[in-house]
Amino acid sequence: MKPNRRVLLGMSGGTDSSVAALLLQDAGYEVTGVTFRFFEKDGCTEYLDDARDLCLSLGIRHIVSDQRELFQSTIIDYFIREYMSGHTPFPCTLCNNYLKWPLLRQLADDMGIYHLATGHYVQKRNIDGYWHITNGADTDKNQSFFLWGLPQDILERMLLPLGNITKQRIREIAEERGFHKAAHKKDSLGVCFCPMDYRTFLRNNVSADTIRKGQFVDEKGNFIAWHEGYPFYTIGQRRGLGIDLNRAVFVKKIIPSENIVVLGDYQSLERTEMRLKNWNIANPSLLLDRDDVTVKIRYRKQENRCTVTLLPDNTLHVLLHEPLTAIAAGQAAAFYRNDVVLGGGIIMEE
Repeated sequence: MKPNRRVLLGMSGGTDSSVAALLLQDAGYEVTGVTFRFFEKDGCTEYLDDARDLCLSLGIRHIVSDQRELFQSTIIDYFIREYMSGHTPFPCTLCNNYLKWPLLRQLADDMGIYHLATGHYVQKRNIDGYWHITNGADTDKNQSFFLWGLPQDILERMLLPLGNITKQRIREIAEERGFHKAAHKKDSLGVCFCPMDYRTFLRNNVSADTIRKGQFVDEKGNFIAWHEGYPFYTIGQRRGLGIDLNRAVFVKKIIPSENIVVLGDYQSLERTEMRLKNWNIANPSLLLDRDDVTVKIRYRKQENRCTVTLLPDNTLHVLLHEPLTAIAAGQAAAFYRNDVVLGGGIIMEE
């Protein structure tokens, strides 16, 4: 498709995507807003009304795309399956890289729209002919960690109107333009379909006899205490174990087949290597076999130096220059050089 001045904007009805619509229109783009129906807690559809009303105020076309069945099979079922496998899922990465942005591209292609946009707090940069996600200007809202999996054909078409603006300024813009409700909306927290305690969510979505009491054991296999069911624990967890040993212990390993959770001290969690599957790399020459790359395995946490190599089985081997703790299978790892996202993947079991 040849570039044009049309843009398809993903609109959640929240502050960020609402102001993104304003800024794109100000920049001279013909904006079409699309709101995906992914998950609706207690059947609430107020977000659809908010997005539609804002588009109406701006004279922007608004469409609704019902993707609830796809979201269930792609994201929610995966979320449950990963916990039941003893892994720690990261649904926001999966949703962005394999659902939200590809759906935007598909709809845009159908409508002859070249550009794709969202309210993400990230920027992009072309380096040596390859597009890369880069950090947003607002360090507190930077969302680059979630977008390492996007392919070049999506990155090339992306517009990111909030990338160089702070959240505070976004709220000010909404207020100045008279969109008072959007200006004061609360930020969403946690996983959209499970914003609080995932344990309650699991109990409500698996058969009653699936999660059963089991054993906490030490690293030698000695019984310590009873636990509530292995899916209720994650690697590195210390709080909420329900035991008092007069010393700090952490979840080191989960064995689903035996309903066993292995506990150890903090030092036992340290690892100096990991392997990744389902990886994506923007430009391999900037990442593989280099010693100036950093990796993040948690959003908002520090980066650690590493060296990444491609193995014969098409997985990535990550050699950490300093040990990391609580490396959990199922979580995401994103690679950086300074503010540039080089790629990422999903952590595999040891």
